Amino acid sequence: MGGFGTLTLVTFLGGCSLILLVGMLFTGRNQRLQGRLQTLTGGRPAASPESVARFTSSWLPKLGGPLLPTGEEAQSRLRTRLIHAGFYGRNALPVFLGAKMLLILLPISISLGLSAAGFMPLLKAALYGLLGSGFGMLLPGMWLDKKKKRRQILLRRSLPDALDMVVVCLRGGLSLQGALQRVTGELALAHPALAAEFTINQREIQLGRSTGEAMRHFAERSDLEEVRGLASVILQAEKLGASAVQALRIHAEALRVKRLQYAEELAHTAGTKMVFPTILCIFPAILIVVIGPAAFQIAELFSSMK
Repeated sequence: MGGFGTLTLVTFLGGCSLILLVGMLFTGRNQRLQGRLQTLTGGRPAASPESVARFTSSWLPKLGGPLLPTGEEAQSRLRTRLIHAGFYGRNALPVFLGAKMLLILLPISISLGLSAAGFMPLLKAALYGLLGSGFGMLLPGMWLDKKKKRRQILLRRSLPDALDMVVVCLRGGLSLQGALQRVTGELALAHPALAAEFTINQREIQLGRSTGEAMRHFAERSDLEEVRGLASVILQAEKLGASAVQALRIHAEALRVKRLQYAEELAHTAGTKMVFPTILCIFPAILIVVIGPAAFQIAELFSSMK
């Protein structure tokens, strides 16, 4: 009965959380839509729909204060990981640490609450809480690494297409800065991640940096070898005063070949990845079909010998 009560409570809490999350998402979307419509029609904008986000950004940094590294080098490494994952906000580090602290404290709080309600013993609740806190400590870092990898994949896939468009614009008579600005607008729909990075580059160029320096900063933000090579090509062209059309065309072809090789590598690993689902899902069924009749015959034989 205790296990059934625990399962019922967990299911109830999970269902309530899911309903609350869906309601917040749809409510926030409707509020943003209404505010946007009022702004376009000339009316006064409604109250800000980002109250939940502001509340989160206000108390999560305070919650994550104990997890903030004391050394400047450790803080710099963590900020670099967040930047590589695409989080450029000023409060990205304290919010991330606050979410991590929340994931650490929440399992312990739930376990102790279940123990206080009499659904499970205190020792078992403490054990489950510590296990959940351990996962809560590891999951944010794993999620951050996965976010970085996914973002790098998107940038790696979109970069050759963007360079082809830049080469076309350069051959049409545009400057490199003008070509990047034109390509940024064209990429907004197909490759929004790369378009956002090119937008940052455009702002840096407007602030006085050269195109090569802006690309070098893009390489530092993305931690991609392909972007580092592109920045080197542009910096070399700016230093020598040569045309960058041919160099960018060759670099785009090299990136396209590398993208094809990466796709072939993923295709070759598909067979290995299919082994585990095959063993877990198909092989047991085959064993039941093959060994099942023999097992029934053996059981009948032993029962007749009694």
